[in-house]
Amino acid sequence: MSESVVQLACDNSIATLTLNSPGTRNAFTELSIVDALVGAVQRVQADDSVRVLVVTGAGPVFSSGGNIKHMRDRSGTFEGDAAQVAENYRRGIQRVPLAFHQLEVPAIAAVNGPAVGAGFDLTLMCDMRIASTGATFAESFVRVGIIPGDGGAWLLPRAVGWARACEMAFTGEAIDAQTALQWGLVSQVVKPDRLMIAARELALRIAANPPRVVRQTKRLMREGQRMELPGLLELSAALQGAAHQTHDHRRALEHMLGGGASPPQFKGD
Repeated sequence: MSESVVQLACDNSIATLTLNSPGTRNAFTELSIVDALVGAVQRVQADDSVRVLVVTGAGPVFSSGGNIKHMRDRSGTFEGDAAQVAENYRRGIQRVPLAFHQLEVPAIAAVNGPAVGAGFDLTLMCDMRIASTGATFAESFVRVGIIPGDGGAWLLPRAVGWARACEMAFTGEAIDAQTALQWGLVSQVVKPDRLMIAARELALRIAANPPRVVRQTKRLMREGQRMELPGLLELSAALQGAAHQTHDHRRALEHMLGGGASPPQFKGD
C-alpha cells in the first residue's frame, strides 16, 4: 500500500489530509494505511507553518472505517486469536486517535459522505466537523458484532452527550446531516459542492489568529477534559505568562488600540 492512499497537501498554512481509497470506501484499518495516516498527522504537528488541518475523503464516502471483507476473511488487522487481534489493534488503528489527541493544530473534518464505524470515530478525533448534505454518521460496530475498538466509546459521549452516544452505539443506526446539526455533532451542513469551500473558510478564520496561541488554546481545552480546575488554572497561568511576552500579542494590541484597517499578520513569534 503506497502512501498515496493518504494524501497530504498544504496551501497557505492550511493542510488537507485526504483518505484516497474510494475502492475500499476509504477504509483505514490496515497497518500500511494507519502508518501513512499517523505519519501525516505527525508531520502536521511538527510543521510550525501549518495552522489548521482539514480531513476529508475522496469519492462519495468519507470513510467506512474497517474493511469488512478483511473481517470476514480474518486477515490483516483481524487475523489471529483474541490476543493477536488485540495486539493488532494496539499496534494499528489505536495509534490514530493517539496521534490526533497529541495534535495541537486545530483539525476540521469535512465529511463528504457516509462516516461509518471507525470512519465516524475519525471525524470525532477532529475538533470540528462540517457535513455535506449527503453525509451520514453511524457508530455501527454493534451491527457487525464488535465493539468500538478505536476510542469511539471515549470520543462519542464527549461530542453528543451520554444518552445520544448510547443511542448511536447501542443501535448502530445512522443519523443524517441535519440530525447531526441538531445534536451539535457538526457545526455546518452545506451542499456537496460547498463542502471544501466552507471547510477552508473556517480554516482561514482560525489561521488568521496567532498560531502559537491557537495551539496552546487547543492544548488547554484538551487538558481541561481531564484536569481539575486548580491544575488547569496553574497550567493556564504558565502559558499565559509566555503568551504576554510574544510579538504576536504586541501586534494584536497595536492593531486594536491603533484602529488599523488591515488585520495584523501574525507570525507565531
